[in-house]
Amino acid sequence: MYSQGATRVPPPGSGGTFPPQQQRQQEGENEGEGETNGRRKLIDDSTKMVFGPKTTLYFFEKDVKRNRIKKTELDTLLNGFHYYEPVASTGWKYQDLGNIGTASKPVFYQAPKMIGTSSGFSAYDLYYHSPDSIKYYDTKSPYTKMALFFGGGNRNMMDLEFARNVTPNWNVGFNLHTIRATKTLNPSRRDDHGAVQNSYSFQTSYKSDNEKYFLLANFSRMRHQVAEQGGIIPPDVDSTSLYFTYEDAKVWLRNSQAVDLRQDYHLYHEYELLKGWQVYHVFDKRKQDVTFKSALNSADGAFFDLYNPDRFNRQDSTIIFNNFSEWRNEAGFKGDLGLLYYNAFVKFRTGRMESNYFVNPNGFDELSLGGALRGDLNEKWSFEAEGEYLLPGAFRIHGLFVSPYLEASYTKALYKPTSMQELYRGNHHRWSNSFSNIGLDQIQGVIKADFKRWSIRPNLTINRVNNYVFFNENQQATQASGEAFMLIPGIKTSFNAGGKLFWETEAYYTLITGGGADNFRIPEIFVNSRIYFDSPLFDENLFVQIGLEGRYRSEHFAEAYNPAMQQFHLQDRFSNVEGYPVVDFFLNARINRTRILLRYNHVNSNLLSVPGYFVTPDFTGLKGTFDVGISWPLFD
Repeated sequence: MYSQGATRVPPPGSGGTFPPQQQRQQEGENEGEGETNGRRKLIDDSTKMVFGPKTTLYFFEKDVKRNRIKKTELDTLLNGFHYYEPVASTGWKYQDLGNIGTASKPVFYQAPKMIGTSSGFSAYDLYYHSPDSIKYYDTKSPYTKMALFFGGGNRNMMDLEFARNVTPNWNVGFNLHTIRATKTLNPSRRDDHGAVQNSYSFQTSYKSDNEKYFLLANFSRMRHQVAEQGGIIPPDVDSTSLYFTYEDAKVWLRNSQAVDLRQDYHLYHEYELLKGWQVYHVFDKRKQDVTFKSALNSADGAFFDLYNPDRFNRQDSTIIFNNFSEWRNEAGFKGDLGLLYYNAFVKFRTGRMESNYFVNPNGFDELSLGGALRGDLNEKWSFEAEGEYLLPGAFRIHGLFVSPYLEASYTKALYKPTSMQELYRGNHHRWSNSFSNIGLDQIQGVIKADFKRWSIRPNLTINRVNNYVFFNENQQATQASGEAFMLIPGIKTSFNAGGKLFWETEAYYTLITGGGADNFRIPEIFVNSRIYFDSPLFDENLFVQIGLEGRYRSEHFAEAYNPAMQQFHLQDRFSNVEGYPVVDFFLNARINRTRILLRYNHVNSNLLSVPGYFVTPDFTGLKGTFDVGISWPLFD
């Protein structure tokens, strides 16, 4: 489980990540392109412009900061194209409520990226395009990409990207993302949306003519609105309520709504004072507004009467508003000394959490020092070390070793609980805590054995977590008194026959011990597997990938979801989450530069002893549904 991302093992003999046919798709994308006097040839012999994926490159800020900019050609590959919705794109490593746009959390424990104070409202992180995920472009022509996903049951998404170079050194662009997902449980009409999202971002990059000054900036905004349902009413509460009736299911809530509004201003710029030595500055201004509203004098009140009977503020309704805002400034220097890269910085964050029931805002000021060191011995061998110390008592150190045969990393951290875990004033829950910092030791490793026709990569993750903060069975923020030890061996394999038939699998086994073991609800067995045919057809005018994939998680007491707090919490009443093999059919195709996906979810629906499965207590997974998607880029 060294990298808990989407399933993909480098196929045998490819030397890269994708099957040989998939590599040919991209390599043959723009035939006739060449280099003339050090410049890429943009006009073929008939004077026809040949702008395309190879003349539209993108890069990320993290690589600029690390002095190893990698400009990447646009992805026109088919592998994984049918993983369009966010949960699927993670390799199904998130638990959600069974529909696009619903609250979600990682299946496996994840080491935090930030050791300082965060809001704690992360249920919709998966759907937010944060500043560090923004792509910056270098284009030879205007670039536009439209992608549409039409999910069965009216679960729809749209992505629009645009970028162009105003001058050779200045690029501008924007992104637009929407979600319109009709409820999978008890919709009252076709457009009875369970989730509605509108998000957009603008980005720009600029480099001075003498290449000493480099600027990257972006603005991101998301408004994510969810019609909370509370799940299916259990049959032992209402004998007329049945599971696996989907559109006819009886749900708890019909007059409750949650909104997560996020907005980020981000700036990174650097200046080269001396050859190979730069100073830089990073600025962030962020806010997150989280709202929940429910009419307790309607039928929705029965849900809260059963699960959250307390009324601290109002009897007729629940209206909770939380605003988290922060400013961040980081300044430092970096450079290259032979094969070594080095970096040192100072960072200051200030922010606060406000709520409609707070007497005073819960503010914080944080000062930290840090640095990094990297050695690139050659293209295949490297090491990294980085650290940050947050005054007075939090820190993170991380080391990474990479070779052709082995990758290994070690992380040790002491990080702060979230603002929401420390102080919360809701209508049904309230607390004031002073928790200790949470401790983590993590070791990860993967052995890479890649051969001509097969690849096998055993991996291992070991976590030791102490003072863990979680939400208990009473939905209260609690700090564990005991440590939790996680041993997670895994394996990723890939086999191919004739370079056209592929079988890929990833599997993990999780063993958790220690006094804090029960605070982590991770399935003991986690498996993804797929078999597919991948080949060009009709003289390589059509590329096709067609196959079946399955996934299985062992049955376990998965965490339940509290809509008022927008948090997952422990529960011991519902044991049969997952424990069911799900099989999907998929077809990916590419004609010229246009990609198309067809997918039938849950083809084994109603074929086993039970008609379906649960992804979260009282929330069923998708029934058999048919999805269609299309993506096409334009380069002029």
